[in-house]
This record gives sequence, C-alpha cells and structure tokens, in this order.
Amino acid sequence: MAKRITLEPIAQESSVKTNDNLLSMLLRHELNVQWKCGGRGRCSTCHVYIREGVESLSPKSRRELKTLALISNCEENSRLACQARVLGEGVIVELPAGMYLSEIDDLDSLIGKRVQQPILHPINGTVLVEGGRVITRTLVCQLKEALVQIDQLLAHA
Repeated sequence: MAKRITLEPIAQESSVKTNDNLLSMLLRHELNVQWKCGGRGRCSTCHVYIREGVESLSPKSRRELKTLALISNCEENSRLACQARVLGEGVIVELPAGMYLSEIDDLDSLIGKRVQQPILHPINGTVLVEGGRVITRTLVCQLKEALVQIDQLLAHA
C-alpha cells in the first residue's frame, strides 16, 4: 500500500510503497539529492531532515547512527534517505535548497559571477556560499579545499 509523503520547501506530494526508502522516491522525482555510497548508509550524502512524521519511518539502524555522527550539525530529525523506510503516513521531508558543491564541474568558471542559489556541502547540506554572493578567486580556493576534505572523508567512510 502506498504512503503519502510531502516534500518541502517545494510543497510537492508523492507516494511511496510501504517499506520503500525515501531515497527511491527522491530519485524517482529527480530531486536534488546525492547518494555517493550507492544507498548503503555510509556517506551521508542523502541526508535530509524529517519535519513531521518521524514515527512513520523505520528506526535508525546502528549503521545510520554511526554515519549521522559524522555530521557536525546532525539533529534528532536527521535521517539518511537511503536508510529511512516509510511505514506510515504524514511524513514531511525537508530537502536542501541549493546546489551541491560536488555538482559544479568547473569552479574556476564561477570567478566573478554571482551565484543564483546557495552552494551546499555535499555531505551535510550546510550552506558554503550564500545565494547572490559574487565568487572570488579566494572563495574558489576554499571550495576546492573543501572538495579535497570531502573526498578524504568519503574515502574513509
């Protein structure tokens, strides 16, 4: 039986089969979500927040808890979309608003340009660059350093 899920901030509703994970639904809708580890709960790139209905999802596994512990801003309502299986109704999932740093092919091409949407950390979804900010050479260097750190973290996950 299908369960209804609400996606914020896009105010879109979707349905998910009972016991399917949130990631499958997000990918089906081609939404802005990463999944670097292939859905094994090891990388936290599919991190989302559950604004309502956390009790309608499967409990967090030991693997998910360990991976979420790597995220410094992890909250009680944090989940990995690949690990959260839908069991009931009334789930509201908050998606990150912006573009993941890992989605940008050529950072140098951004120098001197104003970003239209926030640039997000690909693991925890935190905002690295606010929308509307002009990208400087120094900022590009910082973003490149962040990518190296992210790659190192994922290699150890």
